[in-house]
Amino acid sequence: MRHRTKVDLPSDDKRWKMVQGTMRRNGFRPDALIETLHTCQEAFGYLDDEALLFVSRALHVSPSKVYGVATFYHFFNLKPQGEHTCAVCTGTACYIKGAQDIIDTLSEQYDIAPEQTTEDDKLSLMTVRCVGACGLAPAVVLDGEVLGNVTPDQMRQHIDEVMNHDDV
Repeated sequence: MRHRTKVDLPSDDKRWKMVQGTMRRNGFRPDALIETLHTCQEAFGYLDDEALLFVSRALHVSPSKVYGVATFYHFFNLKPQGEHTCAVCTGTACYIKGAQDIIDTLSEQYDIAPEQTTEDDKLSLMTVRCVGACGLAPAVVLDGEVLGNVTPDQMRQHIDEVMNHDDV
């Protein structure tokens, strides 16, 4: 068994204790990396450099590996997200069936580029490599819900609906 060194929490913020609790439950094993990153993101909303370095030190995993995992999986965010998140699949099937048209339409409609958030922090437009719904191409994940066979206009309507629902 590897010798564990004590790693100080980055601050007195109680959310760090939640992250540390996940690591403790898993014996500070490096294979608990993804679960720990999930806990960190749930606690803080996204994974910043401070969080990635803390997890790296505590689990004895290289910073490059932690960063690689955090950037490989589309469900991790390295910056704060908007109230609503629209992730357009750009995998081969989705791309062929019009994913880029959806991205272009939403970028123009909401004045944001992919991987950005609107100025009012209402909407983040993301692209992901694959959502695993190739039979529904083009597929988009809007606030965690997979929408398939959507057109650019339908996506605009879906987004308008969820954003206007906030105003009720």
